[in-house]
Amino acid sequence: MFPKLETKRLVLREILPSDAEDIYSIFSNEEVTKYYGLNTFKKIEQAEKLIEAFTINFQSEKGMRWGIEKKGIPGLIGTIGFNSWSKAHRRAEIGYEIYPDFWRNGYASEAVAKIVDHGFQEMELIRIGAIVFVENIGSSQLLMKQGFEKEGILRKYMYQNNEAFDVIMLSKCNRQNNGDE
Repeated sequence: MFPKLETKRLVLREILPSDAEDIYSIFSNEEVTKYYGLNTFKKIEQAEKLIEAFTINFQSEKGMRWGIEKKGIPGLIGTIGFNSWSKAHRRAEIGYEIYPDFWRNGYASEAVAKIVDHGFQEMELIRIGAIVFVENIGSSQLLMKQGFEKEGILRKYMYQNNEAFDVIMLSKCNRQNNGDE
């Protein structure tokens, strides 16, 4: 069963086929996809396929993606989740995006804090990584404020819109659950 999470202002919930219009609205915005590693959506069918991929990844235990809603207000303002989830190695990579109308309100920080805690406590992860375009200073700063540490640069790691980009690798490790029990 997909876990529903709540913060003071947000509900993090399963993304459903009925969310296709919200997902399309988010991923068809060039400001959102600028540093995402995904070309900007041009058709709603792309959103439908992305939702299907989120579902398949969860069912196969390779990833988990939540829709982000403001409490009491239906409709997604973004998504957040874990990619490249390896249960065997107890690690995953975090990814997120927020629709620009909701930037700089602390929603991404609130959602990141909640799923990092969920990852360490409930999923028993010992490492959560993050890959951020070098140019995406805001996202790097958000993660570092959440206790992520910069590990280095991965050169020409992401390919988007016919161009290769360098990314920063960051991580946060669970010091309380390091496998030494």
